[in-house]
Amino acid sequence: MTRRSKRSASRGFSRWFAPGIALGLALFWGFMAWLGWPSVAQAGPLLDRVNAFPYWVTKPPTKPATGDLIYPPWVAGDWQVTSTLLELSAPFAPEIVTPGFESNRSLLGQPVSFAVRFGPQTIAPALSAFPLRKYQPPDRAPIVADRALNGLNIAAAYLGRGAIAGVVADPGNPNEQILKLANQRALVSTVTDRASETPSDRRFLATEVIVQSFQNEGTQQGRSVYANAVETTTDYRRIAPDAIEADQFTAVYLAPRDRYASVTRNRPVALYHYRLTLQAIAPEVNPPP
Repeated sequence: MTRRSKRSASRGFSRWFAPGIALGLALFWGFMAWLGWPSVAQAGPLLDRVNAFPYWVTKPPTKPATGDLIYPPWVAGDWQVTSTLLELSAPFAPEIVTPGFESNRSLLGQPVSFAVRFGPQTIAPALSAFPLRKYQPPDRAPIVADRALNGLNIAAAYLGRGAIAGVVADPGNPNEQILKLANQRALVSTVTDRASETPSDRRFLATEVIVQSFQNEGTQQGRSVYANAVETTTDYRRIAPDAIEADQFTAVYLAPRDRYASVTRNRPVALYHYRLTLQAIAPEVNPPP
């Protein structure tokens, strides 16, 4: 590939996309990546994948995503999250560069804070808005993410509240979310595949592959101006009843129809590593299991 074929993937794409969407929404979907709590702890390919970062040469081992995403009981409640970007790389640079990759360098070492919520499966709002509301989940109800509220808070942390028109999550399809922006643009994120494993009762790893389509809603039929796939693989560790820490790894893959897809062959074109800390806003709602 020559310099003449260099891809400036930010063409036709707003600079705010990367810090607000590629990081924010990937992080949001990462929080929803755990399917349940198996009775037998087991390690597997996800732990191997985490240990191999950043030397990833293919997508993770996953299965098609179906149904809602159930979390272990100790995730229930409201959490204040601090996310810090530790490292990033572009394996195919300078020929292939994803939207906003260079601007993301300014986020290195800069903590970003936002609130998230996990609660009973009966809570499934189609549209969430500010401010964060507290609640007490039932003892035995399956725990799921408040997808709309979490997505809204994360997007606002990266983009600014004024840039967000709303976040729409369909209660009938927990694997799809639409982030609507104030400038008549939208990002449709669809979880297509996932996997998880539990090395111990206080640690679990999860991965999701999300297809993202960035659209101009003001154009006919909401024409898509960019699409890709984002992997979020997260290693969560419960360190106290009111605290969780995690390392999160995000990989961006080109869409099959991209003209450079035959070059990358399902290898990531951008890689990010974050350190996450989750502190319970109301510790009493996160009792030991």
